[in-house]
Formats: sequence, C-alpha cells, structure tokens
Amino acid sequence: MIKSLLFAAVASLPFASCSDAANGQAAASAKPSAPAQRGEGQPYEISDTEVWDVADPVSGRTYQVFVALPPSYGEQPQRRYPVLYVTDADYAFPVIKQIGRRLNVERPNVEEFILVGLSYAKGEGGMQSRRRDYTPTPNGPSTAPADAEHGKAAAYAAYVRDQVLPFVAERYRTDERRRLFLGHSYGALLGTEILFSEPRLFDGYILGSPSFWYDRHHMAGQEKAYAAKHKDLPARVYMYIGEYEEMRPGDPRYAKDVNMVTDTRAMDRALRSRDYPSLRIEAEVLNDEDHFTVAPRGFTRGLKYLLPAKAK
Repeated sequence: MIKSLLFAAVASLPFASCSDAANGQAAASAKPSAPAQRGEGQPYEISDTEVWDVADPVSGRTYQVFVALPPSYGEQPQRRYPVLYVTDADYAFPVIKQIGRRLNVERPNVEEFILVGLSYAKGEGGMQSRRRDYTPTPNGPSTAPADAEHGKAAAYAAYVRDQVLPFVAERYRTDERRRLFLGHSYGALLGTEILFSEPRLFDGYILGSPSFWYDRHHMAGQEKAYAAKHKDLPARVYMYIGEYEEMRPGDPRYAKDVNMVTDTRAMDRALRSRDYPSLRIEAEVLNDEDHFTVAPRGFTRGLKYLLPAKAK
C-alpha cells in the first residue's frame, strides 16, 4: 500500500452527490471493505495499491512506480485493461485513482483502467526530478535555482519506454494497444516531447496546462519540425488549460508572466491545420480555474474523452 499525507489533493476532488438508491446499489455490489486504517497516529495508506522500485541502468537512478488495479481485475482473469501512466505521481496518482472510481458510482462513465504513477527519483525532491526529467532542453527559466538541471526529457522518456513499460506489461494484464499518458505543466511538456518524437509510444495523451512557454516556445518549433517530416500523427490528444492561466494586469486571479491559454490554443490550431488523418484532438479552456486548481477537473474531462464507457 502507498502511505500518503496528500489530504489537500484528495480534498480538491469534485465530489458529486448520489441518490440513496444509487448508494445502496453500489454498496450491495461492492467488494468487502478494505481493512481499517492503522490507528495511533500511523500514516494514512491508500488501499489496493502497489509500489515498485524500477531502476534506470543508464542514469543510475531508481524511480518508484505506483500501481492501482481496477475493481474488476481479480474477478475477470481473462480481461486486459487500458493502462494510464501519470507523471508527478505523488500528487496525481491518488487523485486520479479516486476520480476513476467515483465516475462510475451511479453509472459507467469511463472504462476501467490500470493506473500507473511515475514518481520521482529516490532520494530527490519532486522539483529536482521534474525540472530535469520533464523538460526538453537545458535552457530552464531564469527563476529556477542556479544549480538546477534541465533538459533530460528524451533520456527519461527512453527510461519509461525501455524499463517501465516492459516492467508493467510483464506483471499486469495490460492492453498494450491502449497505453495512455497524462501529464500536467512540465509533465505535459514531457508528453508533448514524446508525442513529437515517438507518438506511437502511447495511444492517447492528456496534456494539462502545458508549459509551452518553456525555452522560448521550444515545443512550437518541435511541432513544425515534426510536420515537415511526417504526413500523419497517430494519436488521440486532449489538452486542457485554466481560464486564468493568461496575463491580465490588475486582476490577481490571472497569471503574472505567461500566456498559457494563448499558447495552448496556438498548439491546437497548429495541429489541426496539418490535417493529419489519424489525429483526434480536443482542447478546452476550463472556466474559473488557474494553474493549481484546474488539474482534478482536467483529469476528469480527459478520462471521459480518452476512456468513455463502452455501450452495452
């Protein structure tokens, strides 16, 4: 089980009310409840989760990988499931695990999936890992610490491809044709790097509040370079951005120094203009949200776009 103190993250979930009848039906069909939490001040544990250490032989670093299996996994031993890989797992993994469950309480809204969280290098802080592993060039922002390392996204993507994906596929009943990626902010920058370098690595991409401003809009150049050499982009892409992720002087709700709504819309327009026959893309500006509040809502919208429940 994963021990977690992310109460603030869980508290931000968009809880929906359910009728008494629906609650009764859910309770009747649910598995026996998980064992009670250990008391006497012990850390809270996220039930039905696993943690694995997966080493990177190239960098010498070891990363932790979190796994949560869908409710029906043990009951349907012949079934294979789509698998969703999420960056910044220390935050995103518990949030998405609960969203995925709650979306199906009253009726199926999303298909069940295996959730895999990509956590940070062991012994490092989150910002240290994500600055290095999620950014495409060494030219980090001026606001970063002087000794911060950037620009290893390609190396980290290779680690995910060569180590994490085979590790998960060998141990769980994944549908390898339906691997999905989710990243927010720098995590979305990493996802876009993969999209333009090895798009078939994942079938679908949820790119939330992408940091397209990074290194003087480096990713816009990557989009143009890809288009110059390719006639198709085989992927499904959902992008979300908060309404307030744009500069508006005098209004404290808005961003201070980046126009991320403009950047996201520009990327959406550019991709649509290519007329790639296999590309399916959706981009949304979510009202009344900023860079730090938009994620749970964007996660929900992205899951419903990429994993809609199958009609029975």
